[in-house]
Amino acid sequence: MIVNERPVIANSLWTATANQPAPRPAVEGEVRADVAVIGAGFTGLSAALHLAEAGVSVAAADAQHPGWGASGRNGGQINVGLKDGPAGIRAKFGEDWGGRMIRMAGEAGDLVFDLIARHNIACEATRPGWLRAAHTPKTLKGLHALAAEWDDHGGGMDVLSRDRMAALTGTDAYQGGVIDRRGGVLHPLNYALGLAAAAEAQGARLFGDSPATAIEAHGTGYRVTTPNGAILAEKVLICTNAYSGDLDRPLAKSVLPVRSVQVATAPLSDNLAASILPEGNALSDTRRLLLYFRKDAQGRFLMGGRGTYNDASTERQIARLKRVSTELFPQLEGVEWPYAWGGFVALTCDHYPHLHQLAPGIMTGLGYNGRGVAIATAMGRVLARWAGGAAPDDLDFPVTALKPLPFAFARELAVEAEIIRLKFLDRLGL
Repeated sequence: MIVNERPVIANSLWTATANQPAPRPAVEGEVRADVAVIGAGFTGLSAALHLAEAGVSVAAADAQHPGWGASGRNGGQINVGLKDGPAGIRAKFGEDWGGRMIRMAGEAGDLVFDLIARHNIACEATRPGWLRAAHTPKTLKGLHALAAEWDDHGGGMDVLSRDRMAALTGTDAYQGGVIDRRGGVLHPLNYALGLAAAAEAQGARLFGDSPATAIEAHGTGYRVTTPNGAILAEKVLICTNAYSGDLDRPLAKSVLPVRSVQVATAPLSDNLAASILPEGNALSDTRRLLLYFRKDAQGRFLMGGRGTYNDASTERQIARLKRVSTELFPQLEGVEWPYAWGGFVALTCDHYPHLHQLAPGIMTGLGYNGRGVAIATAMGRVLARWAGGAAPDDLDFPVTALKPLPFAFARELAVEAEIIRLKFLDRLGL
């Protein structure tokens, strides 16, 4: 079970099957470093690792422990790219920045697998490819156009017919789609724990049970206060994503934390497992309230989708995910579902990640919109480059002004209303 979490979303498969983490005590007294990292999810851990590899002194503190938030709870799908294809990115951000972002996003999967290989991270990582499955002819056309765009930017996506999608998934529910050969799967919590261990092996210092309660100017740098001490550093990286809380209210109000929930079966029999995703791919479909599913290394089937803030409706969503699973794969009827859990992902208005400089020595990256495994890892490297001395104009992602969402004061009502609207559109097939 995930400690210090609401019971309805605490029964995580990843927590139950995680590697043994190293003890990481709370910050006590004053800790000095060149860079303080707040938050030990994929972004913060990647930043800490890249800084340590570059010889920069870094101290990272998490309110709970590495991987406690969405980084240790997600579906473990390595899906590269951003909201739009290359053409849309260039149209929005221009040739220069657009080109950098396309390269960063397209290579994000390579970065994940390189880190896993170089640091011997045991996280059940495989790279069979990530499936995007179209549930309507219209979305199928869009996916095929996206694959054609990537052909002009290094490739990576192959078009799949309806029959080929059915062969790869074990269901004929989809019109077809694409396979992104750059994608794959892993055990997300073990990946986070592996990044933490790798960062420490390179000299980074990691602390648990140390929520940052304030960031204040101190000499030429900053003082990051925690309940039992403080980190003194020249620069600060805020890597809290959907879990920013009260540390920086404008930052927390710049994204919409949305609960995503998952369910998982007990290990399936060999015959049953072979009938679902036989080549081990992960899949996300094109519904507005998308479904995403895969198997883990032991043959468990995992299904995920959008949850809500309300525990009762989240329980109904958990029941729905089990029902949808058996609709797609009738052979799952009667299997045990011992796991159900969830966490918050951070959505942005434009559905792109955001990189903000909050003060001369403070930078943050957040808002991965469901693509956090690969893109958060890549954003951590961007933040490390900045903290190591790179100018904002030399980064691979543009630094933009922080803009709190206009409806942040009523975000729970807004999310509930939006879910109802999107469900309606999905039912109409629009």
